[in-house]
Amino acid sequence: MHNMQDIKETRDFIMSKTDHRPVIWMILGSGLGSLADDIKDAIKIPYSEIPHFAKSEAIGHANELVIGELNGKIVAAMKGRFHYYEGYTLDEVTFPVRVMKALGIDNVIITNACGAVNTSFSPGDLMLITDHINLVGTNPLIGPNNDELGTRFPDLSQVYNKDLRAIASKVANEQNIPLQQGVYAWWSGPTYETPAEIRMIRTLGADAVGMSTVPEAIVATHGGMKVLGISCLTNMACGILDQPLNHDEVIDIAGKVRVKFVELVKGVLEAI
Repeated sequence: MHNMQDIKETRDFIMSKTDHRPVIWMILGSGLGSLADDIKDAIKIPYSEIPHFAKSEAIGHANELVIGELNGKIVAAMKGRFHYYEGYTLDEVTFPVRVMKALGIDNVIITNACGAVNTSFSPGDLMLITDHINLVGTNPLIGPNNDELGTRFPDLSQVYNKDLRAIASKVANEQNIPLQQGVYAWWSGPTYETPAEIRMIRTLGADAVGMSTVPEAIVATHGGMKVLGISCLTNMACGILDQPLNHDEVIDIAGKVRVKFVELVKGVLEAI
């Protein structure tokens, strides 16, 4: 369980680096980190310098915290996240959530690149996460509960905030950006799923599958934060098309869809 002293030390370190007080936190997934390049008056802090932060090795992630102004809002953006498949504990994966809450942030935009399970979706689509299925068989809240951080048995009926989803839908509509909606299934990775596993995941009711987002969303909800989840669907999941998957393609498609993604997130920031 996250230690209050560690959380406070990390918060104080970040506050000592900038006078900005962020109101929105963004986790930028694979290939989507360029949004942080548009942040004005930005301070950039490598994760390796932040006390108690793990160090991410994932390809396609820059691994720094960027704080500054974006479309009229003071934001904190994580370029790169910690993944369970890298061997981190879920405490390490979700520690930044606790720190951002301690900084006074209530709204979090979690993004990812993932595979489409719903056969009516296409690579390059953006998907608003409406709900999730945890297929990993563990939970970031397992262990002693700290009542200062949240309740022992949190309700997950509204993880992906309805009001934020309505704002994102409205912005997408105004910008003529097609925005799918669906359920995200969390898969541990690092292997992509087998065709049989994808059939299972579709049968269970998921529209997309990926290796992140759910632990952070659970801990953010535990801490009383409002979550908006946006997936960039970079490929059709295994077995839908008769072709192997590779990570380079995932990054490539994320790069192509980046313009739509950046416009959508900026519009959401203005509207929140």
